[in-house]
Amino acid sequence: MLLTGTGTGSILQMVIVWGVFLVFLYFMLMRPQKKEQKRISAMLASMEVGDVVVTTSGFYGVLIDITDEDVIVEFGSNRNCRIPMRKSAIQEVEKQD
Repeated sequence: MLLTGTGTGSILQMVIVWGVFLVFLYFMLMRPQKKEQKRISAMLASMEVGDVVVTTSGFYGVLIDITDEDVIVEFGSNRNCRIPMRKSAIQEVEKQD
């Protein structure tokens, strides 16, 4: 009869430990990922024609045209090398001077 209260206490402790663990996971994994997604979205929204971009494959180019989901990037000194690509392929944007 004396041990009936200890089972409830151990369940409550386990729930508290799991709650703290889930909160820790949220702040360590999900929150930084959401902040990075917001940063990338803001960077892509602020792109303008003439900006220098770096693609995910490491190529440097100049933005020639921007549509809703795609961009046209001019690579190298050859003015005929224009390639359409998704905005998601842009890794960095360097603003024009």
